[in-house]
Amino acid sequence: SGLVYEVTWQRYLATLLGSQGEATAAILAIFLGGLSLGYALFGRLTRRLVMRSQQRQTAPRLLLGSGAVEAVIGLYALCFPLLFGVAQKLSLLVPLETAGLAFACDVLLSALLIGPPTVLMGSTIPMLTLGLAGSRERASRIHALIYASNTAGAFAGALAAGFVLVPRLGLDGVLCAMGWLNIAAGFAFVVLDAFGARVVPDVEHAAAGRAPAVDRFSVYACVALLAGFAMMALQTTFNRIGALSFGASHFTFAMVVAVFVFCIALGSFAVSLFRRIPRSALVVSQWALVVLLFALYCGIEDATYWAHTVRMVFRDLSAAFIPYWFASFSCVLLALMLPIGLSGALLPLLFNQLRGEIGDLGSVAGRLYSWNTVGSLLGALFGGYLLLFWLDLHQIYRIALAALIVQAALLTALVYRASPGKLAAIATAPALLALLALPPWSPDRLSAGLFRRQVPQADDFVGPDKHFAGYSRGKVIFYDDGPSATVTVRDTTKRNEKLSLSIYLNGKSDGNTVSDYPTTSLLALIPALMVDELERCFVIGFGTGISTGELAALDWVREVEVAEMADGVIKAVPLFDAANLGVSKNPKVTIRRGDAYRTLMRSEGKYDLIVSEPSNPWVTGVEMLYSVEFLEAARAHLSAGGAYAQWMHLYSLDDATMELVLRSYTAVFPSVSVWVTQSHDLLLLGFNRPEPAVDLDEMAARFERADFAAGFGRAGVESLPALLARELAPVGVLPASQFTGPMHTLAHPRLSDMAARAFFRNDTALVPKFPTPEIAQIGFRNSLLRRYVGGERGPFPEEISEIAVRVMCTLERFTECAALLAAWVRAYPESQRRDALLEEPLIRRAVSTVITQPTLTVVESLFGGQPMRNLQGRRSLARATRVSDVYLSYYHFAVPFDRDVLRMAWDLCAAPACASARQEVERYVGTLGPATRDELSRRGAQRAVSEHAEGSPHAAP
Repeated sequence: SGLVYEVTWQRYLATLLGSQGEATAAILAIFLGGLSLGYALFGRLTRRLVMRSQQRQTAPRLLLGSGAVEAVIGLYALCFPLLFGVAQKLSLLVPLETAGLAFACDVLLSALLIGPPTVLMGSTIPMLTLGLAGSRERASRIHALIYASNTAGAFAGALAAGFVLVPRLGLDGVLCAMGWLNIAAGFAFVVLDAFGARVVPDVEHAAAGRAPAVDRFSVYACVALLAGFAMMALQTTFNRIGALSFGASHFTFAMVVAVFVFCIALGSFAVSLFRRIPRSALVVSQWALVVLLFALYCGIEDATYWAHTVRMVFRDLSAAFIPYWFASFSCVLLALMLPIGLSGALLPLLFNQLRGEIGDLGSVAGRLYSWNTVGSLLGALFGGYLLLFWLDLHQIYRIALAALIVQAALLTALVYRASPGKLAAIATAPALLALLALPPWSPDRLSAGLFRRQVPQADDFVGPDKHFAGYSRGKVIFYDDGPSATVTVRDTTKRNEKLSLSIYLNGKSDGNTVSDYPTTSLLALIPALMVDELERCFVIGFGTGISTGELAALDWVREVEVAEMADGVIKAVPLFDAANLGVSKNPKVTIRRGDAYRTLMRSEGKYDLIVSEPSNPWVTGVEMLYSVEFLEAARAHLSAGGAYAQWMHLYSLDDATMELVLRSYTAVFPSVSVWVTQSHDLLLLGFNRPEPAVDLDEMAARFERADFAAGFGRAGVESLPALLARELAPVGVLPASQFTGPMHTLAHPRLSDMAARAFFRNDTALVPKFPTPEIAQIGFRNSLLRRYVGGERGPFPEEISEIAVRVMCTLERFTECAALLAAWVRAYPESQRRDALLEEPLIRRAVSTVITQPTLTVVESLFGGQPMRNLQGRRSLARATRVSDVYLSYYHFAVPFDRDVLRMAWDLCAAPACASARQEVERYVGTLGPATRDELSRRGAQRAVSEHAEGSPHAAP
C-alpha cells in the first residue's frame, strides 16, 4: 500500500504543486523525509517499549502497536480526499505575490497532508524486527525477511498502481481500497498479538555491558546515507533512460520502479536464507556492486536500441500489450538484477554487522533506515533534480558510482578494523580515476526515439552500431538532460532547402519548423480570427515557438505569455528564431518556466486567447492538460468572447480515447468546433460565450488584413474558403452529440492509460460525427463553408468545390475529399473543371489509390436523387452494413447525405440479424423511421422528373 499511496498522492498534489521537476522532487522529498523521521522515532519508541517490558518481564506487545499504526494509516487514507479539498481551498485563498512564496506555501500544505501517514509508515521495520525476532540469533534473518517482504509488497504496489488501480478506480477509489487494506493489515497484527506466543525478547540485555560504539555507528550511518543517495540517483537516471527507451509513459515509470524494488527484495530475501553470514559478505557484495555498475555504464547508451528490438518482437495488438510489458520488465530485470540486488542486500547485512557490535537492535534498525532514507531524499533532490540544471545523466550516474566507491571503501575499513580514512583513500583513488576515464553517453543514440517506430524494418536486429550507422534523424545541435525532460534539437535541413529544426522531449519529436509549421501556426491564427478581442494571449508549451511567434506578429496583440516547464526548451529558444519570427527578441513575449496549471492559476487578469500545444496525452504529466479541472481553470481565465485552442492528434490514438477527450472538452465549453490543420492533427476550439454563432463577416475582414494575410500565407492557406474547408465539426455539433461515458478528471485520470494502449496498437482515431437529424441540421446551419456560399441547400459553386476538394486531398483527409468530390460529381456530372483537377498528380494519386471508384460510387449514391439499383440484391445485410459504414465515415456537415438512402438500405434488409444491426446503426444516426421502398423509389422518381423539367444538372443534397 505504501508505494500505491506515493503514486496516488503524487497525482493529487500535482494540482497544488504542478507537474514540473520541482513538484516531483518536493513530493518525493516529503515522502522520504516522513519515512526517515518515522524510522528514527519508532526506532527509539521500540527501544523504550522493549526496555520497559524487560524490566517488568512482560511481552512488549509490539504487534499490537503495529496493528494500531496500520489502522491509523488506513483511516487517514479514507479521510485524505476531504483533507485535500480543504488544502486546495487554502492554497487559492492565500494571497501571495511571488511565485516562489506561493510554491513554498503549497509545499508546506503538501507536507502537512502526506507527512503524518509517511511518518507512521516508518514504524514497520523497527517494530516488526523486534516484534517477530524474539532473540538476537534470529534477529538478522527476521529483519532481512521483513525488509524483503515489505519491498516485495512495494514491487506489487508499483505495478498495480501503474497498470490497474489508478486508471480503473480513480484516485479516491485507490485511497479507499488501500485504506481498507491497511485496516485489514492492522486487524491481522492484532489477531497475531492476541493468539501468538508472547515472548519477552532477549535482544537488548544480551548486549549489556557492551560499548555503544557511537563512532563506529556514525560511519555505518554514513555508509547507509551514501547508499541511499547513490541508489536514488541511479533510480532517477534509469527512469529517464527508460523514458528515452520505451517512451515517457506512466507504464515505463511503473516498470522501472518495480524492477528496482523487486531487485532490492531479491537481495534481502537472499540474506534471509543464510543461517550464518560471513563477515566478508558485506564488503565483497558492495565492491561487486561497483564493478557491475561500471560494466553497465558502458552499455547504457544502446538501451534505446535494445528496447526497440523487444518492441519489434510483438505485434500491435491489444492482446500483446501485457506480454510486451512483461518481456520489457524481464529484460530490464535481467540487466539490473545483480547490481540492484546487491544494493538490496546492504541494509540487512549492515544490520547483521551491527547486531554483533550494538545491542540496541530496535533503535539501530530505526536509525539505520533513517539515515538510508535521508540519503535517498538527498539523492532525489540533488541527483534527481538540482544537479540536472548543470549536469547530464551520465555525470549523475558517475556521481552515484563515486558515492558507492566511497561507501565500499568505508565498509572495508570498518569490517577489517583498518583506519577508515587511510584505507578509503587507497581504495577509492584508482576507482575514481577509472570513473574519469569513462566516455560520455552518445546524445544521438539516447535521444533517437526508436520507441516511435512500430513497424519492423530490415535493420532492426543488426546490432546497435550498424543500426545507428544507418539511422539518422539529423545532426544533434543541442542536448540537455534537464530536471523535467531530456531536450534535443536536431538539424534536418537538406541542401538548398528551408531551415528544418526539430525539438525532441525524452526522445519524442514535439515539433518541426517545416513539416509541423502549418499546424503550429494555424493553432494560433484560426482562433485569432474568431475571438472578440485580441490583446492578451497565453501559450502552453513553447515547442518551436511558431505559435508564439505568429501571435506576437499580429498587430492587435500586446502581450503573449508562455508557460514552459522544460528548462532545456527555454535554453534552446534562440535556436528557433529564424523559424518563429524572432520570438526570443520580441518584447511582446514573456516565457515563464513552470507547469501550465500552476502558472495559469497564479496568473492575473484575463486572456483573450489561450493556445495549448502539449505533447501526446500518453506522456506522463501531460494528461493533466486534458482534464476537466484544467479546462475549467482555463475557461475561468478567458475574457468574455475569448477562446481556448487545444491541439489534438488522430495518429496513435483510438476512437474511445478521442471521444473521452471530446467529452471532457464539451463538458466545459458550450461552443466547440473542430478543425484539421494537417492530416492527423486537429484544433479543438472552445469559445467562452453562450451563443454558438461565429461572425463570418468579421472573420473575412480580419483575413484580409496584412498581418493575418502574411501569417496565413506562411501557413500555406491561400484564401478564406481554403481555410473554411478545414472545419470538420462546426460549432454546436459536439455539445449536441451528448457523448455517453465517463470524462477525464484529475480525480479519475483515465486518459494516459487509454492513450498509451492506443499508442502501442498504433491505432488511428476518427472524429465522431453522430449525424442524427438534429445534429445534422446544426452542423449544416453552422458550417462556415456552407454559410460562406449563402447557407441555402444546394450545390457549391464549382470554384468552391474545387478549392475544398484540393485542400482535403492535399491534407490527405480522404474521407472529406471523397464526400466533397462525390457532391461535386452529383451536382455537375460533366464538369471540365473537375476533370482538370483530377489530372493533377497529387489529386490523381489520391483518387486512384485511396478513394476507389466503388467507394466513390457508394458515396455518390448517398446524396440520393437517382435510381438506387446498387442497394438491390440478395446480400442485403452486407450491403446495408456497407452503406452505413460509408455514411458514418464519409458524412460531411457542409454537404450532408440523404437519410432516405440509408433508410432504404435497411428497409431492404430482410436477414434475421438485420433488426439488431439496424438498432446499432441508429445509435449513431438516430431513428431511421418506417419509410418503405415504394416511398423512396417514388421520391427518387419525383426528383428525377423535377430535375429533367428544370433542365438543371444540380441535385440538392
